[in-house]
Amino acid sequence: MAALGAYRCIECNEEATELYRDYQRGVLRISICKSCQKPVDKYIEYDPVIILINAVLCKAQAYRHILFNTKINIHGKLCIFCLLCEAYLRWLQLQDSSQNTDPDDLIRYAKEWDFYRMFGIASLEQTLFFIGIFITLWWMTPEMLKRKSDFILLLKALLLSTYGKLLLIPAVIWEHDYTPLCLAFIKVFVLISNSQAIRVTLNLNRLLPWFAIFFGLILENGVVCLFQKMGWDV
Repeated sequence: MAALGAYRCIECNEEATELYRDYQRGVLRISICKSCQKPVDKYIEYDPVIILINAVLCKAQAYRHILFNTKINIHGKLCIFCLLCEAYLRWLQLQDSSQNTDPDDLIRYAKEWDFYRMFGIASLEQTLFFIGIFITLWWMTPEMLKRKSDFILLLKALLLSTYGKLLLIPAVIWEHDYTPLCLAFIKVFVLISNSQAIRVTLNLNRLLPWFAIFFGLILENGVVCLFQKMGWDV
């Protein structure tokens, strides 16, 4: 049996000691939440594809299942891969805007470093976006972020909720003419996912996560404006 509070009910967010009880001989019974009298986590019987679809639809129950009742440790790798996708898209747009077709090795070397620069800028922007969110939530709800584990869980939720950026590469490959529109939809989808992740992790209302995201966007766009004033292409 798991320790007290090791799991969460996906319906009411109350702590639970177990997700199911094993009666041996292949007999399993899903635990019932003492608070809402519903199954603690119905998703343990679902196919991963169904869980993924529900997560894409931003259902709070699916988010709670993934964040509290599973042991997923791909958030770091997912973050790096998403940043690489974003850096590649920016780098591609930078190359499209350049009229230099010289195949000289020095030119190719410079283009390679442009990609690294795009990756660094994308990483800095996302870092400041997260910092803005943490500052806002810590200021508005200090009781929700008292322990180091609370910050780590929220960071993990935010990193996982950026999975929508994986659509950046197909957006370029499919139809380059519609890339700006695709980027706008992808950006909105990622922000909605971020909002749901914050709401589920800290058990907040719908308004406060969006306020935190708005402050995070201010910091992020402030960096973009700074780079543009310095004459950098971002």
